[in-house]
Amino acid sequence: MLVEFSVDNFRSIKNEARLSLVAGPGKEHRETHLVTPELNEGVRSVPLVRAAAIYGANAAGKTNLVRALQAMQHIVTRSDRELQDLPVAPFQFDSEGKGQPTTFEVIAITNRIRFQYGFSARRDLVTEEWLYAWPRGRIQFWFERTTDAETGAVSCKFGDKLAGDKEIWRRATRPNALLLSTAVTLNSEQLKPIFDWFHENLHIAGVGGWANFFSVEWCNGDRKAEVVRFLRSADLAIGDVRVVLKEFSPEMLPEDLPSELKQHVQENMSGAKFPEVRVSHDTSGGRPVELDLDDESDGTQKMFALAAPWLDTLANGHVIVFDELHDNLHPALVRFLVDRFHNPEANSNGAQLVFTTHDTSILNQDVFRRDQVWFCERNSRHETRVFPLTDFRPRRGVENLERSYLSGRYGALPYIRPVTARSKA
Repeated sequence: MLVEFSVDNFRSIKNEARLSLVAGPGKEHRETHLVTPELNEGVRSVPLVRAAAIYGANAAGKTNLVRALQAMQHIVTRSDRELQDLPVAPFQFDSEGKGQPTTFEVIAITNRIRFQYGFSARRDLVTEEWLYAWPRGRIQFWFERTTDAETGAVSCKFGDKLAGDKEIWRRATRPNALLLSTAVTLNSEQLKPIFDWFHENLHIAGVGGWANFFSVEWCNGDRKAEVVRFLRSADLAIGDVRVVLKEFSPEMLPEDLPSELKQHVQENMSGAKFPEVRVSHDTSGGRPVELDLDDESDGTQKMFALAAPWLDTLANGHVIVFDELHDNLHPALVRFLVDRFHNPEANSNGAQLVFTTHDTSILNQDVFRRDQVWFCERNSRHETRVFPLTDFRPRRGVENLERSYLSGRYGALPYIRPVTARSKA
């Protein structure tokens, strides 16, 4: 489970931006919107929110916050073997940030243990890295690592609670790789759950969402009924889904594809088969009508692609981070997706949703607790600031959050200037 994420000096985020999913003291929706993580016996736990929504104007930095977590995940899961240039992008609007490293940090819970892990990195170098854990309620120092910028020498300090061949890990860690990733590659069982949290439990989608491969796989196997129920619950008038394997033909290729490239593709794809999704709709005459998924609306196609990831996340207690969840979706469908996380029966394993959106129709106290809403705002120096709704102390059950936001009480709105006509020479 995600407790907190912070980043600084990444794209439009110059100074530290911190997103916390720790629940506040408010009593509203406690039974549905909060979850208290299970920790090791005797360790005190604090409740977390099951979902967090991030609002803000276009170009305010919402997407950059998502990209930052995605970059951290990418470095953790691939730095030990694949990456030469780390995917960091320092703040560019002044000279101060360009030469400085980007810093990422996550506090999360996995295997009943809370951990705090972070690192600072340039494109060519991990300058610092640290890991602390609370397996028994008190903080344990597991490791700290620094890299000499001139020599590339990696220096490490290890705590006595961390088991394994630490000297081999230190020697094997490249200057542009993470010690965590390297140690797990070298079979550290103690560190593997933390690596796996990034690799398996954290799922991040950009504006376009995911391709529909996962949902196709479920429909082609024994979990099709779950996908169909999900789509029917969203009132998409779908009676059934069928996956047909269609053999490749040259007609599938774009007409404007260069002939040389087209010939190469044809030679390599000859005999290959591709899944084609067909969706049936019930009719008043009792005879269903079947359509290709490509002929359905963009919203229906998006909901189909979301079905398996959404259901899998809820079933396994994972974390979904989604940029612009509202894109191509009716507000009622956005609420439907959010409500799945607030339903203790559907979400019995503590799954969490973090998403950015412009959909203010769900910005109300029936849908969210006050500690579930966050804002992004860009100042005149192009710097992104992230802050919670609770800074404004809205009255519980009384304040109209949508109206207050759109009237400017919380900021994080675009400043629209009048368009003036050009003067004649």
